[in-house]
Amino acid sequence: MSLKRNSMQISPSEDKIPVVESASSPQASCEGLYFGDGRRKIDYVLVFNHRRHSSIRSASASVSRAELSVVSNGNFPPTARSDAATGRGQPASVGEVFMELGNARGGEPMEVADQEMQLIRQEFEANLLDAGLEIERDREVKAHGLSFTRIHAPWPVLCREAEFLKVKVPTKTSYELKEETGFGSRLSSVWRKLNQPFQPKVFHQDHGSTKFLSHCFSREKLHLYNITSKETFFDNATRGRIVYEILRRTVCVRTCQTIGISTLIAKGVYDAAFPLHDGDYKVVGNLEERNDRQVLHEEWARYSAFFKYQPIDLVRKYFGEKVGLYFAWLGVYTQLLIPASIVGIIVFGYGVATVDTNVPSLEMCDDRLNFTMCPLCDGACDYWHLSNACGTARASHLFDNPATVFFAIFMSLWAVLFLEHWKRRQISLSFSWDLTGIEDDEEHPRPRYETILLHKRQKKLEKMQKKNKTEVTIEKLTWKDRLPGYLVNISSILFMFGLTCSAVFSVIIYRITISALMAMNPDPEIKSNVRVTVTATAVIINLVVILILDEIYGYVALRLTELEIPKTETDYEERLILKAFLLKFMNAYAPIFYVAFFKGRFAGRPGSYTYVFNNYRMEECAPGGCLIELCIQLSIIMLGKQLIQNNIFEIGIPKLKKLFRSLRDKKSTPKERDEEKPHQWNLDYALAPFEGLTPEYMEMIIQFGFVSLFVASFPLAPLFALLNNVIEIRLDAKKFVTELRRPVAVRAKDIGIWYNILSGMGKLSVIINAFVISFTSDFVPRLVYQYMFSPTGTMDGFINHTLSYFNVSEFKPGKAPLNSQAGDITFCRYKDYREPPWSSDSYQFSKQYWCVLSARLAFVILFQNLVMFLSLMVAWVIPDVPKTIVEQLKREKKLLVNLFLQEEKEKFQLIQSFFVKDATLQSDSQVPNPSQGLPLPGRYSTLPIGPTAGDGGGGPRARCRAASFSQFSGDLSSLPGKENSNSKHTAV
Repeated sequence: MSLKRNSMQISPSEDKIPVVESASSPQASCEGLYFGDGRRKIDYVLVFNHRRHSSIRSASASVSRAELSVVSNGNFPPTARSDAATGRGQPASVGEVFMELGNARGGEPMEVADQEMQLIRQEFEANLLDAGLEIERDREVKAHGLSFTRIHAPWPVLCREAEFLKVKVPTKTSYELKEETGFGSRLSSVWRKLNQPFQPKVFHQDHGSTKFLSHCFSREKLHLYNITSKETFFDNATRGRIVYEILRRTVCVRTCQTIGISTLIAKGVYDAAFPLHDGDYKVVGNLEERNDRQVLHEEWARYSAFFKYQPIDLVRKYFGEKVGLYFAWLGVYTQLLIPASIVGIIVFGYGVATVDTNVPSLEMCDDRLNFTMCPLCDGACDYWHLSNACGTARASHLFDNPATVFFAIFMSLWAVLFLEHWKRRQISLSFSWDLTGIEDDEEHPRPRYETILLHKRQKKLEKMQKKNKTEVTIEKLTWKDRLPGYLVNISSILFMFGLTCSAVFSVIIYRITISALMAMNPDPEIKSNVRVTVTATAVIINLVVILILDEIYGYVALRLTELEIPKTETDYEERLILKAFLLKFMNAYAPIFYVAFFKGRFAGRPGSYTYVFNNYRMEECAPGGCLIELCIQLSIIMLGKQLIQNNIFEIGIPKLKKLFRSLRDKKSTPKERDEEKPHQWNLDYALAPFEGLTPEYMEMIIQFGFVSLFVASFPLAPLFALLNNVIEIRLDAKKFVTELRRPVAVRAKDIGIWYNILSGMGKLSVIINAFVISFTSDFVPRLVYQYMFSPTGTMDGFINHTLSYFNVSEFKPGKAPLNSQAGDITFCRYKDYREPPWSSDSYQFSKQYWCVLSARLAFVILFQNLVMFLSLMVAWVIPDVPKTIVEQLKREKKLLVNLFLQEEKEKFQLIQSFFVKDATLQSDSQVPNPSQGLPLPGRYSTLPIGPTAGDGGGGPRARCRAASFSQFSGDLSSLPGKENSNSKHTAV
């Protein structure tokens, strides 16, 4: 294709690109997974948007608009016809196309920006051709709209890049895994039979107990691999990753100083770049001919498959190791929620069973005890009886009972068991996925980092030119370049913390104000429901604020991370995760921390209350304690976040987008609909782009906090988390299979920084649960009373022990009830440990207060040390690497060494046979010179010297490399004693 350029020149070698008319096969036109020849697979697609017409004049008038423009590096098969018009021996279907970039159709000049983008694309794609890739473009002339560039990686390119990336592939050699014997074998067989209904119907390549040895791909050892077909030896995910590696390191030097497809997308040169899905996800025809996407949709991405295990190996094969590890982690987390949910139900059931025999609850509900409590507000509120809070006391016992302490210890150990089990599972997956021993891929700089570094170099060059110097040595950005970003980050994060605290404080003001207003209402029914109404509405407001701030904080974390100018994608992702987690953690748990540790601590006492804005009293805990309010707060926020985020954000919004696209398609004219082709690249481009796993992980990490941090106040949290995750797995699976473009298969050995966050939250949960049990619940005061102050050694009299006296005559003016209907009252009661009015130290903290405080602190220390010790014991007892994996790694290493030694020995014998044949031919033609014989065998080999044929020694002769003899691998089967490597199994 001859390109007439106005702004720059391209070399003549790039100036002529053949445009080939190809006959589209039915398979290619139906599925859109191949080039026009129906043979070459599309491994990657580049998309860009036409903003102006290009004036195209074709030398061949017979070329139709539906044809494809195939740009390749000489591998396209020529047609039988010849073109007389060109005079260069080109096929008749090949025409010379002129693209006048300076003038658009109708004489309208093309914008300068569009010209620049076009030139950058030309250089980039020319460099892709130089790298060995093959390209196919649309031949359609478009005034505007999308254009697709399809890329195919031929076999030599795949081999070269697979060796460079150290892709592990299976060899022909396999070995038998050791099977369990005795009772363990029978138990395993029974377990497999019981699990059979829960297994997905997915074909597994490795059947039984046979495993193939894997080794890093090498072009010198092609004979070791079982290559039945070059087209299917590398699966589609691996092919896409190989092409992506080429795309991200291809440079554009002449048109712009950039490297990689990510930079070009950021500059707007291309709109998108992605690998294709394996066809439609809907099964049409025979079920046995399903592709991997259809299998995943039928066996994994359906809500009806909620009871089945996930086909993790197929997920990894289709989406790559990083996505596979996420779903494997989510599956392990969900499975381990089952025992936690069962124990939580038992603890809750214990509370339900013992509520009618709980002495403190019975005392609070007993009208005969007649505890007259002090007013809940100043002036408008009257004295009230403690028996009015009977319902709150009974509900509080459901969650605040002796079993709660056991459950808190159990959940702390559960968190450790979860992390240890995941480490073992992760290592097992790494072994089965051949990830052991892989090195981290070299990462290229991010587009923003590269742009800022280029600007810095240009500024430095300008300064040096003014000083008549030309040397510029700037290789990276320093901390001085990032200092403004760091300062903005620190100030912004502190501001966000202040914003979160302000939101919590605003809800506190709402609670105080509404409580005072409702208490002034003359309706007794409204007065009786003040606490329930205020608590429920305040929690709902908290939930709405959390959801709004969650979205804001996600965007803020993204912008703040950009200001830090991280160099690589890994660095960028880790910084983004830390900021987003810090902000969202503070946002989600700030209201819960307030209720658990601050509410009621600073309210004061009758006669000396703490006021906000000089008019409103600080709120107090309910008579049954703050634990029931903490339970309400935790349950509503947890369930609300899960239901709203799952049903609205993850289900509702994608469905609205699909509805909008369908309505837009219906408005298109019939002509436009006829022109659209059902190619896979069009369908995939209409899907949402894959934006990483950070939102998925973040959602589950916040849920893990609800399950572990405050689980002492809400034992049913694991149950609700389990029910949510059963839906979440299938929802995420459906999103990946049907609604997202196929992500690049990224290798990953672990879940990265998320494991460190989980470990930190597990340790923090021990401390928080210790303080919740000690200071928020009444567990410690009950123990202190029963064993130190109870005259009978029982809980009788506990409520009277926790209530202090206040002389109503000491109310300040205007603070006492104005219209009291309680009669002649001298003393009212309030919950605190203080001296009575008749004491010499009236209203000072009593001896009981200091005893309870000491016991609480002692309990915190004892609980933390006990749980930490048990956690360390569990981590020490459970090894990180399973014993079977260690043994198999040793076996595979030994077998690989034996395999390569055997290969070298066979090559050495082959070399000797050539030397013998050469010596025989020379002896027939001339008399051999005694001083020139055969080379000394083994001189250039590390193998033992084998038997030599022929007489005489000779001068040294360099042994050729192993690759020089790979072409003779087909003849090795005829050597004596050589077995068929396809059927060879090594018993271990």
